[in-house]
Amino acid sequence: MNQCLQTIADYGLRAIGIGERLLPRSDFTLCQQVTLIGSGLIWNIYFGALALAAGFVLANALALGKASRNPWVRRPAEAFIFVFRGSPLFIQFFLAYSALVLLPRDGLSFLGVTLPTGWLARAWAGALIVLTLNTAAYSAEIFHGALRNVPKGDLEAADAYGLTGWARFRRIVWPTMMRLAWPAYTNEAIFLFHATTLVYFSGFPAFQQKGDSLYYASYFADKTFNPFVAYPIVAGYFILLTLGLIALFGVVNRRLNRHLPGAVQRLRYRPNIIR
Repeated sequence: MNQCLQTIADYGLRAIGIGERLLPRSDFTLCQQVTLIGSGLIWNIYFGALALAAGFVLANALALGKASRNPWVRRPAEAFIFVFRGSPLFIQFFLAYSALVLLPRDGLSFLGVTLPTGWLARAWAGALIVLTLNTAAYSAEIFHGALRNVPKGDLEAADAYGLTGWARFRRIVWPTMMRLAWPAYTNEAIFLFHATTLVYFSGFPAFQQKGDSLYYASYFADKTFNPFVAYPIVAGYFILLTLGLIALFGVVNRRLNRHLPGAVQRLRYRPNIIR
């Protein structure tokens, strides 16, 4: 027990540069594998949380753009959604990395100011950008569908109260759109966190070789020649993460539907078999 606690103290935050620098080389214990893989999960949560937050804002803008009557606004939004929904995420990672490494290492000069570009080819930035754009495209399609299905009665009631423009959107349209889209958006959020495991295969280098959960799982699987310990640990962590997301999004769902009579249905995870 004391040895396991020491292992947690040594490797619990290794993924972010705190603790032991060298990985264990032999005599791997279950505690070491659980601790280091859990340490790597910090990066998966980092990718998922930031991409979800930035993608949510971008997705709202894209959904409104796609619903716009102005073709100069609508067509770019439609093209963006089509490209990122129509191509595999794995390919997007490789194309983005191949493009970002071509940027000058010394940075780009603009109006006498040199903008650094080397950080864009790192996993913590480049992979995050790809995940943000990808989830924004999928979420925008969800929000656009919800926007088109806002009940006419709600809009007529807003007109009756004299609500127009931004006030109408903020108080009537957007809350209703979120309420309709939230169950599907919950599934998208879960898929996004699962998709963070692809960063390990994407070509983007880990920050000082302090990688995500799959990085450490692959290390242990290669050293022990036994994938049936490390990879199930990763799966277990993501199951717990999924349960946490369902609980968190369920709280938001109840908040969005607090004005409706009767009990709010629980959110259920329905994985996309084909995406």
